[in-house]
Amino acid sequence: MKVIIDTNGFMIPVQFGVDIFEELKRLGFDEFFVPEAVVFEIEKLIKRERGSDRTAAKVARSMMDRCERITPAVGPADDVILRLAKEMEAAVLTNDIGLKRRLAEKGIQTISLRQKNKLDFV
Repeated sequence: MKVIIDTNGFMIPVQFGVDIFEELKRLGFDEFFVPEAVVFEIEKLIKRERGSDRTAAKVARSMMDRCERITPAVGPADDVILRLAKEMEAAVLTNDIGLKRRLAEKGIQTISLRQKNKLDFV
């Protein structure tokens, strides 16, 4: 099964100590995707943030190597993710409340952090 990982999904390992790839595999996902819009957001965080948020963004950048990059993806990351998830029939890993609401409205399967120690379907 396919999953698109949002920016904050990549931040989970540092912020909560959860191995997102192991958790996604546990849920049945074996194809991981990252849109270029998310790559761009993470690069901005590395330049802008300090402390643990910057560390999380740097770790996120290194984890993206385990994903297939989707190009071109033009527009705000949330809009790109919505469009791609629908086109690819993929789930989305995100903790973003606004994006989760938009995904639910479109009937797209969403995965989020639960109890701060595991991923699960919303």
